[in-house]
Amino acid sequence: MFRFDRRLLLNFDWVFLLSVIFISVMGLTNLYSSTHAFHHSGMSLFFKQLYYFLAGFGIVLAIISVDYRVLLNWNYPVYIGSVFLLLFALLFGKSIANTQRWINLGFFSLQPSEPAKLALVITLASYYYRKDTGKGFSLKELMVPMLLTGLPFLLILKQPDLGTALMLLFVFVSMTLFVKLKWQTLAILATSCLSAVPVGWKFFLKPYQRQRIETFLNPEGDPLNTGYHIMQSKIAVGSGMKFGKGFMHGTQGQLDFLPERHTDFAFSVWAEEWGFVGSLVLLGAYFFMILWGLNIAISSRDKFGVLLAFGIVSLIFWQAFINLAMVTGLLPVVGMPLPLFSYGGSSLMTTMTGIGILMNIRMRRYMTSS
Repeated sequence: MFRFDRRLLLNFDWVFLLSVIFISVMGLTNLYSSTHAFHHSGMSLFFKQLYYFLAGFGIVLAIISVDYRVLLNWNYPVYIGSVFLLLFALLFGKSIANTQRWINLGFFSLQPSEPAKLALVITLASYYYRKDTGKGFSLKELMVPMLLTGLPFLLILKQPDLGTALMLLFVFVSMTLFVKLKWQTLAILATSCLSAVPVGWKFFLKPYQRQRIETFLNPEGDPLNTGYHIMQSKIAVGSGMKFGKGFMHGTQGQLDFLPERHTDFAFSVWAEEWGFVGSLVLLGAYFFMILWGLNIAISSRDKFGVLLAFGIVSLIFWQAFINLAMVTGLLPVVGMPLPLFSYGGSSLMTTMTGIGILMNIRMRRYMTSS
């Protein structure tokens, strides 16, 4: 039976919520600027994202009303459901630009690879919580989490979506290093990963994915074709100078030189219009949100809460890091939205769900694990 505990209100994390709202408002402002030239379509994208945000905050309210520790009993059903959705998308999903990533729900196009990332975090946190003995995980004990990561990784890679697939590996590595490992296990894993790089390059990467990496190493080699995206993005970021060209006055974005300016390259539009100072404000907001998220993990008195919070923070961090490094030419273009900032319903709903879980953990930090 539901029982209201007034300590939940006393521990409500207004600081974290305000940081999320701050980034969200900047994202909506940027989306309006980057899509207003689309005329009716642009307004539609702006209002769709606004509705997604409102729905996302509704999800946050629903999540914080239930103790996050129920996920210990629901982790595998959540995981199985995410794998089923990935299979369904692969077999019956909507195909766009030679990719099979979406499920058409009529009112909404679901990209199941997005909730699959959060499902993996919940599953790994549950597994490490149950199996941790304090002596360090052996390679044998890591076989299960490796298999749990490998299945959605392969399904997402098959879509194909290299960026999201790599996100699963980053989350797995982050959470695995966060728990205690035996030294020999760490050495074997490091050696195996290094050995797998040439194998993955030759047998698993598609030609266009290898081309993206080669373009990253030398974008000037084909500036009008494979290097076009990154070249235009770097021009947009650099041309913002100190204070930017002003809201809705960026040339690369407004004159349609910059592709995918409302999704993968949203930060490029922001940097061009608001300059170095505006970029520092946005990056500072992300940095604060990540640090506050880590503080939520540290302050949790429940080990499952610590693992779950750290996993969600690592998910948000790696997604933001990869996107920002991609648009500035530090990483290859892999198609990764900036959390809370880029347009996209599935990505936004997943991020807001993770934020709801983080706030849930914060609100119940006074509780001890049973």
